[in-house]
Amino acid sequence: MKHILAIDTSTAWCSVALSLGEAAPLFRHELVSAGASQLLLPWVDVLLKEANLTLKDLAAIAVGIGPGAFTGVRLGVAVVQGLAVSCELPILPVASLDAIAAQTMHTAAFKKIQAKNLVIAIDARMDEIYWAHYETSQNNQSAIRIGDIHLSKPEEIDLSNTPYLAGSALKAYGNRLFTNVSSPLPPASLDAEINITSLGVLNCAQQLLNEGRQCDVRHLEPMYVRNKVALTTAERQEAFK
Repeated sequence: MKHILAIDTSTAWCSVALSLGEAAPLFRHELVSAGASQLLLPWVDVLLKEANLTLKDLAAIAVGIGPGAFTGVRLGVAVVQGLAVSCELPILPVASLDAIAAQTMHTAAFKKIQAKNLVIAIDARMDEIYWAHYETSQNNQSAIRIGDIHLSKPEEIDLSNTPYLAGSALKAYGNRLFTNVSSPLPPASLDAEINITSLGVLNCAQQLLNEGRQCDVRHLEPMYVRNKVALTTAERQEAFK
């Protein structure tokens, strides 16, 4: 039985999960804003004790590497680096949108649509979105990203031949996402509520571990799709004109 600890702090939520083989994973997920730094390590300790495990019993540690909140992503990566070094554990880095796609695959709404592909789009702030295309695997158990994660204005998303759209960009930008399609997708093909959790990270991590795609802690880095993290004063003033 291979146990994986999964961590994500790339949003305002602190999220930790621990796989337990055939049993349901242990899971903590809470909206904490800037409080994740105080909760993350205690939660890891609580979950390990509940499962009667130690760090040395883990096969690997998974972490959400972004894109997401700059400080949150750095926190998760730094904590995982410390934990992995202490016990010489391999790392399973998971992109935020990949984790959301994995979670979407298991929702009742997506299963009902039986779509073969989907787009994940999340709010990147600064009037931009992160988005990516995915295809479902042959057994409909995983989502495979097609190409890179993009950063663009909401109007520039490519939704051609897309039967399903999920992510926080729907709430943030609404119909701006459908500027270049003939009509918006029907409500049954939209999921504005789903967001990244450590369960999605864990889902992706299990697949990565099965494929032997773990990495050494020395190679762990945040995923930066955007190089610029804030608007200048002049740019902010221009946006409100």
